[in-house]
Amino acid sequence: MKLCIVTHNVVKGNGQGRVNYEVAWEAIRRGYDVVLLASQVAPELQQHSQVRWIHIPVKGWPTEILRNMIFSWRSGNWLRQHRSEFDVVKANGAITTAPADVNAVHFVHSSWLKFSAIGAMPKSVRNLLNPRGVLYDFYQWLYTSMNARWEKSAFEQAQVVVAVSDKVGKDLLEIGVPPERLQVIFNGVDLQEFSPGVSDRSRWNLPQNVPLALFAGDIRIPRKNLDTVLHALVKVPDLHLAVAGITEGSPYLQLAASLGLNERVHFLGLCDDVPELMKAVDFLVFPSRYDPFGLVVIEAMACGLPVITAVTTGAAELVKPEAGVVLSDPNDTEALAQALSSLTSDRTLRKQMGKAARNLAEQHSWQLMAKSYVDVFEELVKSS
Repeated sequence: MKLCIVTHNVVKGNGQGRVNYEVAWEAIRRGYDVVLLASQVAPELQQHSQVRWIHIPVKGWPTEILRNMIFSWRSGNWLRQHRSEFDVVKANGAITTAPADVNAVHFVHSSWLKFSAIGAMPKSVRNLLNPRGVLYDFYQWLYTSMNARWEKSAFEQAQVVVAVSDKVGKDLLEIGVPPERLQVIFNGVDLQEFSPGVSDRSRWNLPQNVPLALFAGDIRIPRKNLDTVLHALVKVPDLHLAVAGITEGSPYLQLAASLGLNERVHFLGLCDDVPELMKAVDFLVFPSRYDPFGLVVIEAMACGLPVITAVTTGAAELVKPEAGVVLSDPNDTEALAQALSSLTSDRTLRKQMGKAARNLAEQHSWQLMAKSYVDVFEELVKSS
């Protein structure tokens, strides 16, 4: 079998990129040739004899919309010229203008467009967390709307549409993807990189001998929902919070200060050592308002951490009651405060939940995920 994967990045340090990285290696292990239409590819894949990298450059274009459009147009042109060379083409969403046999869906823009339009965020939050004004709002709306239209067309052309969670699967059914063409393959986790252990908090200048939660994600946007976490934290005075995420352009530092949380909230900036950071904290809090999966959830579970999340996060489907708390409403400050208080006050409960979380994470390695994808490819080839 000859496989073509169309994606922006095939690297470890990127959610979608990591999925394609692992799928490529599984195809290689089974003896298949792999062509990667991508802007960036990990060096170890570039050098492999079974891999051919077709570089699709987009660097230098000023906005993400333009970069995505250029990538889509260039990759589509190349693929239409060489389509007959491949048994299976795998793409991600509306990444290319050419049809793909398998389309793996990591984000459904039409669902986020609908979700954000019906008031997923309180009005006060929208006003507080919009420092870039109306023009930026319009850009985000335009970007999301265009992707929603392009994605629907891409899904209609695919023989198999893979959702990364049951939540994404439901979103896809709502926009007309036939159930017989839909499969769910959960994202995975590196069980060696993310594993239970202990790290010295002084490495990040974090306080010793106090309950410490972790929030990790993009803190420049309201979708990840740090604002509700901060408001809930006010009601749990014994708890400290470490926040991993780019602080430039983020309104949350000012919000934390206005709530009197400067002594208990520790903004760490962008962290490249998240696995070690997770070993220094007591649990994860991640009640994202909309997240098709949320790799940080399963990564925390693999580290043996209890998790507090919300039903609006796809990976919440993996969090059983014995391993954490799943909120029915990500904006419910009182419910979140109760969950935070429960884990803050009970070390034994944290330990029990952490052990259960690790056991659940062990069922979702990257290797098992990649095998599921390549099994789908082989079934397509057999049936063609």
